[in-house]
Amino acid sequence: MTDGDTGDEDAVRDWTAPGTAPLVGEITLLLADDIHRTWSALDEEAPPFWAFAWVGGQALARHVLDHPDLVRGRRVLDLASGSGIVAIAAALAGAEAVIASDTDARSRTAVGLNAAANGVDVAVVGDVLDGDHDLDVDVVLAGDVFYEQPMARHMERFCDEASAAGVDVVVGDPGREYLPRRRCTALASYDVTGTADLEGGSTTRTTVYRFT
Repeated sequence: MTDGDTGDEDAVRDWTAPGTAPLVGEITLLLADDIHRTWSALDEEAPPFWAFAWVGGQALARHVLDHPDLVRGRRVLDLASGSGIVAIAAALAGAEAVIASDTDARSRTAVGLNAAANGVDVAVVGDVLDGDHDLDVDVVLAGDVFYEQPMARHMERFCDEASAAGVDVVVGDPGREYLPRRRCTALASYDVTGTADLEGGSTTRTTVYRFT
């Protein structure tokens, strides 16, 4: 299910091929086969975050699959979903309902395609940070959302409000500059391999936090 316009399926498929992320081999994703070429070609329209398995999302998805009680039987929102890896993990782990939110129409298309490839149902919506969506969820998951200051401010405010309302907020982050560390309690850390092209090192230590 989608809310609003989605990007062209052919365009998403043209720049990706089915694959898996190193830390989450259970989930099939449409991933860029050439990271640099894809980024160079598409960045002027919007950064193709949906074409990569970012380390924060991988660690968070791994954590959800390994600790299904976090989401089982609960209503889950995946913020800035990108490829949908975290949303799909939540659905596979037994969430009652999963909503994936992203501002990029091609991301919303990619999430839908990836969810279908994994045989799970994920509702896909646009931006929820503006408060226009009436969301009734028990858990907010956010993988790698503190990489840029304006976005980090919006994310922190949203997570603040959700946490204050009793929603369980869990984030995955490899130590981005704008992670609000004072608000985060570490739950687990993971070494994500194969990250040289995106992170500059072959292995990236990534932590899953509860936002408090």
